[in-house]
Order: sequence, then C-alpha cells, then structure tokens
Amino acid sequence: MYIISLGGSLIVPDEIDFKFIKKFNKLIIKKVKTGNKFIIVCGGGGLNRKYNEAAKKVKKLSNEELDWIGIYATIYNSELIRILFENLAHSEIITNPHIKVSTKKPIIIGAGYKPGWSTDYDAVYLAKTYGAKKIANLSNIDYAYDKDPKKFKNAKPIKKTNWKEFRKIVGNKWEPRMNKPFDPIASREAEKLGLEVSILNGKKIKNFENYLDEKKFVGTVIK
Repeated sequence: MYIISLGGSLIVPDEIDFKFIKKFNKLIIKKVKTGNKFIIVCGGGGLNRKYNEAAKKVKKLSNEELDWIGIYATIYNSELIRILFENLAHSEIITNPHIKVSTKKPIIIGAGYKPGWSTDYDAVYLAKTYGAKKIANLSNIDYAYDKDPKKFKNAKPIKKTNWKEFRKIVGNKWEPRMNKPFDPIASREAEKLGLEVSILNGKKIKNFENYLDEKKFVGTVIK
C-alpha cells in the first residue's frame, strides 16, 4: 500500500495541468496492474488559492472559513483524479482519515478533512489508519532545503535527514496556506509514528516511478 500526498500545485498550478494528470494516471494504472495499491490524497493548489483570494477581496473571513473553501477545492481536485481512474478507484472520496473503508478497489482517493488539517496531515493519519510506514509527498520541488531557496541563495538541498532536524526547519506551528515542504503538525505526528516521508518532484514521472520501484531517486528522505 502506497500513501501519496499529491500536491495541488501539480494538479492545478494555475490552470489544470492535464499533461501531468495524464502521465500520473498512466503510471498509477501501470503499477496497479502489477498488484500495487494506492491511497492518494489531493491538495487544493491554484484552485484553493484563487477561491481564497477572491473571497478575501469581498470581505474579511476567519481562518476556519478560508479553510473550508480550501477543503472543497481539494474535494473538487480529488473527484477529478478519482473519475479518471474509472473502475479502479473506490466510488467515494475519503475525507475522514480516521475511518478505514472496506473496498476491493486498488485505489482510494482522499481530500481535505476539516479546518486546521492540511492534506499532508491527512496523509499521515491515513498511513496510521491503514498501517503504512511510508508516504510519498509529491510537489513541484526536487528537494526540501535547509532554508527557503527563494529568499536565500545559499540554501542547501537536503537528501536525507531525521525528523528532529527536519522539524527545526519547518517549525512547530501550522498556518493556513503556509508554504512548507511538509506540514509542521504532520511532521510531528509522522515522527511519533516512525514514518518515512519522501519529498520529490511529481512532475518528474520517471523519478517517481523509481521511487515506487524502490530504485535510486532524486528527493529528500526523512525518517
């Protein structure tokens, strides 16, 4: 069982990236045919950002209200991904990561759960619920860095690290729509559960396939 946290920045960076979705869909189906199973949790990406920006231009909203907008953005993205897997996917989107669904389908698609929870956090709890030990966090970066590479030219990529060191980088507080390689609260829970999380660039499909095949891949491994 593979747990995939599929960043919304891959599904909808600004407009829907159908080329990425097509390649991702093809790879997952290929791996299902060899007996693999997947739980894929989809983020909100550009859809979430656009709805939030529009809402804030109309009136001041609470973080909880903005979170609900984001959650429904993840559900919309998840439904798109689910439908494209046709009869290989469980018929419903999973929004509560505490509940283990009974299904014979090899693919389960998840979305946002409730305010205060990122989809990274959902993925961690799904790993706990289903007894998985690894999570692949797919985003639009090759590695996590020791500091923000957009702000610091001397930022260094992290290839392997432990949770104690990684959590020094991401901190301990989660804020809605924050831009971190892996949610701080999800990181805290992943450390408690002894999970291994790999952060890699989902756009590089062959590299992601190498991860699935347990071959050498480009990315950050935290455990």
